[in-house]
Amino acid sequence: MPEQLTQEEISSQTDPSVAKQWDNEAPMSTQFGDFYSIADGIKVCLLSTYRNGTGPVGRSMAVAKRTGPDFLFLANAHSQKFQEIEKNPEVQITFQNSSTQDWVSVTGKATTTSNSDPRIKDIWSQGTRAWFGDLGDGKHTGGPEDPRMKLIEVKATYISYWKAQVGALGFMKEVVGAAITGGVANTGVLRHMLEQDIEKERSNRS
Repeated sequence: MPEQLTQEEISSQTDPSVAKQWDNEAPMSTQFGDFYSIADGIKVCLLSTYRNGTGPVGRSMAVAKRTGPDFLFLANAHSQKFQEIEKNPEVQITFQNSSTQDWVSVTGKATTTSNSDPRIKDIWSQGTRAWFGDLGDGKHTGGPEDPRMKLIEVKATYISYWKAQVGALGFMKEVVGAAITGGVANTGVLRHMLEQDIEKERSNRS
């Protein structure tokens, strides 16, 4: 049912229409579990870097591997994002499920590796070759040994996400009901994990 507001809440310094969306009750195990479920279910995200003179720049990237709250991507070393990460390692990863309205935002610090990183062979697949191509010189083959193929590793420092708790009909019922009653639509939960929460989760999984 739509969340009802009181006059006392409305006069508070924190706008209840925002504050009441946050779920601060769920245990961390549940919060991280739902985060993993959403991200793993979507798999393709936007990786945004900062380009000097332009601002934030995003591009679609398939997650090669997720380990706890951290993400690995296979990428072409000649792409501009490597230069951007070198100058500013702070990046953002975002996932959006247009069917459920679930979304995830991960702020983190990115590092890049050379082609000698053994994890490349572990996560490389034949499908990867299609995005690199074989230049026919016996070196740039699109395989895991291709010197163009490097890793971008993003270690999360802040995570927020929205998880829907109603279906399409429930969503419309909440929105219409809130519009009529003056309440706030209650369609899901908004959660966030701070750096200390993420560090503890990473340590528990190591």
